[in-house]
Amino acid sequence: MKRADLHTHTTASDGLHKPSENVRMAAGAGLSAIGITDHDTVAGLDEARQAAKTYGIEVVPGVEISTAQDGQDIHILGYFADDRDPVFLARLASQRRVRDSRNELIVAKLNELGVSLSWETVLDAAGRDRGPDETVGRPHIAEAMVRIGAVGSVQEAFDRYLAEGKPAYVLPPRIAPAEAIAWIHEAGGAAVIAHPGLYGADEAVEALLRGGVADGVEAYHSDHTAEDERRYAAMAQRYGVIATGGSDFHGERKGRVYHGPIGWRSADGDVVRALRERSKDRLAARLSDSPDGGGTASD
Repeated sequence: MKRADLHTHTTASDGLHKPSENVRMAAGAGLSAIGITDHDTVAGLDEARQAAKTYGIEVVPGVEISTAQDGQDIHILGYFADDRDPVFLARLASQRRVRDSRNELIVAKLNELGVSLSWETVLDAAGRDRGPDETVGRPHIAEAMVRIGAVGSVQEAFDRYLAEGKPAYVLPPRIAPAEAIAWIHEAGGAAVIAHPGLYGADEAVEALLRGGVADGVEAYHSDHTAEDERRYAAMAQRYGVIATGGSDFHGERKGRVYHGPIGWRSADGDVVRALRERSKDRLAARLSDSPDGGGTASD
């Protein structure tokens, strides 16, 4: 059966591998498709698409948008949105500015806590000169902390400082999940609630699925228990939405794979087709609502 890992990250955000490397690993894992879902950016998609021609698999274009509701961080995955749409790209850019502010606040908090860390050290830990459409995340801050000897590992950095509820954690002002879902729909994409088992907020998740606000829920995820997966698969069936799956692969460093290796969690080919069809429905709705009755802004 054809399988697709619909949730992976690359160096365009906080992953450790280039988009082309994710595609290569997906092909090596026997997958027929891979989702590239970087945080608040679609900068890795072109490279991934080029690599897909070499390795003979499909790239499912995606993005993971950071949102919050009632003080709870919630992420929304978008699939098959128009990643050339100028409005959508501007909205993602606004998200990256929020992320940059969050990162600066984290570094400031760490310095207040006695961890002498500079932003330049964080960028160096990211291993690249950040492009205008790429993002830096907490894993880069954690790696910088390892490099200066403040902690012994990336995991220790999260456990002691960076995870939710820890001294240097910062939850900046975020858009609401429903707003991110609307952004994705307006760009002709399908919106899926990412890793709901990490939130402890099933009522909020159900509210987004009820009535078709979101198009799906990521039932199968590397950090979900078997009970989580059964519960969210049943929830998807109850509300008539799509149950997706993905590893949330961020890369491997010193023998440790973050979240799970590519293909550790996946969905079958019918799920990819369902997301594509839902995207077509959203795009058709967008075009029918346009002032000229079906044209696009570029017409």
